[in-house]
Amino acid sequence: MQDLKFFDSEAIFGHIYTNAPIGIAVISLERKWLNVNKAVCRIFGYSEDEFRNFTLDDIRHPDDRNNSRGMLTELLDGDIPSFELENRYFNKNGHIVWASVHVSLVRDDQGGKPLYFIAQFNDVTKNKLAELKLQESIERYTSLKKYNHDAIISFGLDGIIMNGNIMVQQMTGYLIEELIGSGMSKLIGEKNSTELLLALKNHINNHHAIENVEKDIAFFQHKNGHSVEVLVTLVPIIIQTQIMGFYIIAKDMTEQKKLIIEKEAAEKTNKAKSEFLAMMSHEIRTPMNGVIGMTEVLLETDLDEEQIEYVEIIKKSGATLLAIINDILDFSKIESGRTELVEEPLSVRTVLSETLYMVMSRALEKNLEIATSVCPKVPNLVYGDTTKLRQVLLNLLSNAIKFTPKGAISISVETVSQELDQVRLQFAVKDTGIGVPKDQVGHLFEPFYQVDHFMTRKTEGTGLGLAICKKLVGLMDGEIWHEASKDQIGSTFLFTANFRVQLNHSDASPSDDWREGEDIAENSKDWSLKILIAEDNEVNQLVLKKMIEKLGHKTTVVQNGKEAVEAVKRYSYDIIFMDIQMPGMDGLAATKFINEQLNGKKRPCIVAVTAHAIKGDSEKYLSEGMDAYISKPISMDAISEIIERVEKMNS
Repeated sequence: MQDLKFFDSEAIFGHIYTNAPIGIAVISLERKWLNVNKAVCRIFGYSEDEFRNFTLDDIRHPDDRNNSRGMLTELLDGDIPSFELENRYFNKNGHIVWASVHVSLVRDDQGGKPLYFIAQFNDVTKNKLAELKLQESIERYTSLKKYNHDAIISFGLDGIIMNGNIMVQQMTGYLIEELIGSGMSKLIGEKNSTELLLALKNHINNHHAIENVEKDIAFFQHKNGHSVEVLVTLVPIIIQTQIMGFYIIAKDMTEQKKLIIEKEAAEKTNKAKSEFLAMMSHEIRTPMNGVIGMTEVLLETDLDEEQIEYVEIIKKSGATLLAIINDILDFSKIESGRTELVEEPLSVRTVLSETLYMVMSRALEKNLEIATSVCPKVPNLVYGDTTKLRQVLLNLLSNAIKFTPKGAISISVETVSQELDQVRLQFAVKDTGIGVPKDQVGHLFEPFYQVDHFMTRKTEGTGLGLAICKKLVGLMDGEIWHEASKDQIGSTFLFTANFRVQLNHSDASPSDDWREGEDIAENSKDWSLKILIAEDNEVNQLVLKKMIEKLGHKTTVVQNGKEAVEAVKRYSYDIIFMDIQMPGMDGLAATKFINEQLNGKKRPCIVAVTAHAIKGDSEKYLSEGMDAYISKPISMDAISEIIERVEKMNS
């Protein structure tokens, strides 16, 4: 072996410096790069010239800039010869590079004055990322094991317990330290433990052996002697493709079993209750129909006033009892799951008007004002269950009338959303009644619940109405809720429902209503009066139309004053019920036009219709050329009186 003194030491150093796989850099005391080898350029992606434009701190990660501050001080003071640490740096592409850095200090041979640093960089990015990934996996596993609600026990192929989580202690009463080193027989018994070990040995060739053992292990032995019912799963611990042991994951089934038993009992009880209610409702309703029917027959016989009063009381009481029975029957049908939606074409406006017509007499008895509002975006025709929609509306309106001694009730319908062939509508029924106490709102939709004695003593009912509404709205894929009125007393009940709409369906024009009505009037051959209704609200149109037609007369419906003027040009009417407030041309302006165009000719009786009865209105409208005046809510008696007056004039 030749002596190194015969070699050029500078050449050897230069070769090592240039070709070393580790990055070597000469750095000034001010952290500036003085010289770098090729490995440093490769690690950070910069050329040798580019390094001179920035300092070492410029490419160091901000969180790591203070890592070496204390060690540099010790190095400069001569307390340590060198130090080593890991730092993060940014390469030229902006990516993070993890590097193990070894730093030493070169001093002056004479006085020992610090001259520059020698930094050696070893790129450990791949190793560091693998380490972080492994650490992340360990932390995830630890968290999963620690916070899992199931007991997790690890044991070797020999059945000796290696570890467990906190749930093992809660389930078995043993501390983990007491279990480590013990056999699984301590928890699952000797027989199950022997079968478990045998199954584990055959696991590779026969997976069913594990499944059979899982089924057999149904209990863990608690430290105090009792058994805990469990559901177990066995999972192999695989390290480098070799099965080194197993996890046994045990779920405590004690509470679940109780819940299952309670649920089954509740379902059986509920089913029995629903079937009993349905049977009894049918049995009771049949004779009740007979009672009501016979009272009606009895009323047609010769009775004195006292007898009529008694029979009327029987009839009213029977009708009330039948309504209660019907509520119970409806609820029992829904509860037993025998209620289904029937999809059919329906007009929301027609359903609303028909429902209003059913409750109008009760509202008129209390002199309640009823206002309606249907958003123009609500389709004229949708597909849904007419009966169930009407039932919900009827229930809410009946409640509003029942609990509103005086004031007004309003019904509004608007479109919440519309996508493809589905539309979601929102209905709101608002009243100025006695309202609902805040502490009772949460119970409103519970079966058989009535808000308070002060309400139930004054009104009749089962307390099922809102519960039925909630069930029916649920069937229509909607929600129902209550809102207290902010500005006044009373309540607002709102519900949503989904309906199907016909794609590319063109709804009939609103003006078609009066054209159709006009044709009926023109083709009529009987002696009934020809009556024009000028009203912009579609629901109010239908209510007024039904009242007039029930009295035996034909109607034409128009939307505003302009259409009323045009209708009078084409046909001669006996009466015009003219709403005062209408868009475009109001009732007063339309009356003026009609009187001018029929100057000297036979003109119809024009009746002012307004929602607000103010003193002096009657004189005002009569002075404007109108012949009579009625206020909303319109009563059948008021309409009948005006028609009788016109009939006498024409006779």
